[in-house]
Amino acid sequence: MPYCQIPPQCGLLSAPAAAVRLMSAKKNKILPTLLRLSLCGILMAWIFQAIFWSEGKRAWEEQNRQPEWHQLSREQRLHVSWEYGPRELWRNLSKVRGGPFAISILVMGGTILLSVIRWRQVLEVHGLQLSFGRAMEISIVAHFFNSFLLGATGGDLIKAYYAARETHHKKVEAVGTVFVDRIVGLFSLLLFAVVAMALNVPLLNSDPVFQKLSIFVIAMAAGGAVATFLAFRGGTSKMLPRVREWIRKLPKGDSIERLRDSFLVIGRHKRVLFSTILLSLLINFVAIVHVQTVAWGLGSNVAFWQLLTIVPIISCFIVLPISPSGLGVRENLFVYMLIAPQIADSASMALALSLLCFAGSLFWSLVGGVVYASFMSSHHLDDIAADEGGEDEAISAKLD
Repeated sequence: MPYCQIPPQCGLLSAPAAAVRLMSAKKNKILPTLLRLSLCGILMAWIFQAIFWSEGKRAWEEQNRQPEWHQLSREQRLHVSWEYGPRELWRNLSKVRGGPFAISILVMGGTILLSVIRWRQVLEVHGLQLSFGRAMEISIVAHFFNSFLLGATGGDLIKAYYAARETHHKKVEAVGTVFVDRIVGLFSLLLFAVVAMALNVPLLNSDPVFQKLSIFVIAMAAGGAVATFLAFRGGTSKMLPRVREWIRKLPKGDSIERLRDSFLVIGRHKRVLFSTILLSLLINFVAIVHVQTVAWGLGSNVAFWQLLTIVPIISCFIVLPISPSGLGVRENLFVYMLIAPQIADSASMALALSLLCFAGSLFWSLVGGVVYASFMSSHHLDDIAADEGGEDEAISAKLD
């Protein structure tokens, strides 16, 4: 089946209407996508230029070259910055030892493995049996789309689509498990970050940047706790009884209500909910080990107890739909936090650490791309739309 085409058996729209709707959805997403790409480019250009400028100034002064740095014109300083900056960044990137970097990639794969275990627990609550191999395949493909699809939830939409294909009688519930899995993961990240910050108050108080970031994360955690409670306890319907009536009147209202009810199931299974939260906390810890392994391979000054706070804070900002895959956001935060006097890494070292950590995630995304390409025919993966508009339509059709 061609991309961006709704299966005719879904009966959702006529072919012309479906085409018009897909084209409209695609056009509506062009501007947000361009804005996010532009912001990503600006952030990356900003941090690279700032680091190259710093490295150029340092090299110029260490070599006692004349005239002095402040006497150079802006064009001359830019030339010096781009002469020394890329060279210094490459020197730091090439410093990473092969052994620790290879271990870090395996550790990164461990986070995906644990995520699969967590998702299968949520599936089992709904009576949905999905083999570990199939769940891993879906998750690794979703990881690929999370990295390369220009959308904050691109991988989740792909995962939800595949999950719906695995059952004939609980398609809505299967889709719901994906979003429950994401909610639990986000809540656990915020919880981990708050606890880690509480244990590292001296570190946070030692730098104004740390203080401002921690305040924002605490605000996120408060909002996330309220949202998670309402999602799993049905608080909105109890406080506003007419909400359900209003939902039923919406297009596909019955499916939306079933999706909403699927969230409540995990709330009633407190043992499973507790288990998934523990798994999520373990995932966050393993992610810190991943960063620590790369830092060890680079010879960074950052200590593990510092990363216990730094990595969760950065992760909280990465999950925000600011730029594709958090590019630019992650790099700026790594640099600003690791050049603090308590750590005293060079800006080039901090940027190299960020890029190498992202490379570990990108490796598994590429594995997901290979899986996606290799098993298209055997698992009907070619039915999926290549853009988020197509994914939304496909999932809506499955909820019919």
